[in-house]
Amino acid sequence: MFDVTRYAIAAQSIIDAGRFLYGQGWSPATSSNYSARIDDEHIAVTVSGRHKGQLVAGDVMVVDLSGNPIQSNARSSAETRLHTVLYQTFPDVGAVLHTHSVKATVLSRLLPAGEPLKLQGYELQKAFSGVDTHESQLTVPVFDNTQDIPALADQTRDWFRQHPEQPGYLIRGHGLYTWGRTMSDCLRHVEAFEFLFECELETMRVRR
Repeated sequence: MFDVTRYAIAAQSIIDAGRFLYGQGWSPATSSNYSARIDDEHIAVTVSGRHKGQLVAGDVMVVDLSGNPIQSNARSSAETRLHTVLYQTFPDVGAVLHTHSVKATVLSRLLPAGEPLKLQGYELQKAFSGVDTHESQLTVPVFDNTQDIPALADQTRDWFRQHPEQPGYLIRGHGLYTWGRTMSDCLRHVEAFEFLFECELETMRVRR
């Protein structure tokens, strides 16, 4: 069982995040999926196919860390396993956001296959938890898009076990995954990534 009060708090944080992210144009229509930790064994996650700018309590369900629904006949996103693997890998993660912004999608398609996005020298890198200098390098892996979510979940888990300090990744032609200790941290990470993605795209344009 899970604590109903903690579920309600997690669900409201997801609803509020959805309105903000949709308003920024980073989660159009029914794209994207969000989650927040309830306890060590359960997370709240968006129900599949729901408009992220119009979420209500019934659009957020509970699953265990294997992705199985708890006390619900609803279906979560097919990508739920990409969320649960992060909660399993990082016990301090409290929220995960997957967005579909234009900049994240386009940039992921422009990067050479097999190469990560390397961010260095930006003051805003300090928006990420644990980063205290622009002189550090933030490596954002780019995984190929696939419908084989279990395989992708294993791939991401293996990468982040070796690089636990990195706060996000891209899926080519798809979007961004990022996470944080709290939903506020996670939203800050999304905003910082979006700024940095725009800087990288503008740099590419100017250098052409």
